[in-house]
Amino acid sequence: MTIYPAIDIKAGRCVRLTQGKADQETVYSLNPAEVAAQFKAEGAEWVHVVDLDGAFCGEPQNLAAVAAIVATGLKVQLGGGLRDAAALARALSAGATRVVLGTRAAESADFVAEMVGLYGERVAVGIDAKNGKVAVKGWVDTTDTGALELARRVAGLGVRTIIYTDIGTDGMLTGPNLPAQAAVADAVVASGAQIIASGGVASMADVTALVALARAHANLHGVIIGKAIYEKRLTVGEALVEAR
Repeated sequence: MTIYPAIDIKAGRCVRLTQGKADQETVYSLNPAEVAAQFKAEGAEWVHVVDLDGAFCGEPQNLAAVAAIVATGLKVQLGGGLRDAAALARALSAGATRVVLGTRAAESADFVAEMVGLYGERVAVGIDAKNGKVAVKGWVDTTDTGALELARRVAGLGVRTIIYTDIGTDGMLTGPNLPAQAAVADAVVASGAQIIASGGVASMADVTALVALARAHANLHGVIIGKAIYEKRLTVGEALVEAR
């Protein structure tokens, strides 16, 4: 599995939100690029970056910070506010290796198809689920669309990377929702799409459990780890060793 340590950026700072709630914010660093450099020093090749301001307002707000992270030499998977073609172009110009469509992917299959046509495997879709339903606009709104339904739809449009976040576990340090991750992997396995699990990792035991799950679900490709790293419950280096 690929380990994606997470950096969430709000007002230029590295923060974590509990279950995506803007009023439940913990600031971990004033310099996201320094955090990224530490991840790279521990052996990371990728970092998952979320522009939280972009997610809430609908267009990227922290691309200068993203460019600084890119300058550390890490490959950046970037989401947050990427809701039109111009925003994707700006994010890729800032150096992102992969861009993540969230809200817009739930709204428009045509847009997803168009962006995949332009950028191929550099386009991922993030599916954020609350009780099995897709949440959008920085998790503020919950739709009637089922998470598995959306996963099948975007995989059918040629999306090859799907990030599945279980909102109920995100930032809670209670362990990942393994059945939900297995279900979404199974839902798209025939398409060749890969799943990156997100939400709830609290310990090395959780990483071990996800690695075991990946043995049974070969398209479970990676895991995003955030708060557990910042709360020093595990290190990036330890997770990388377990995932090899």
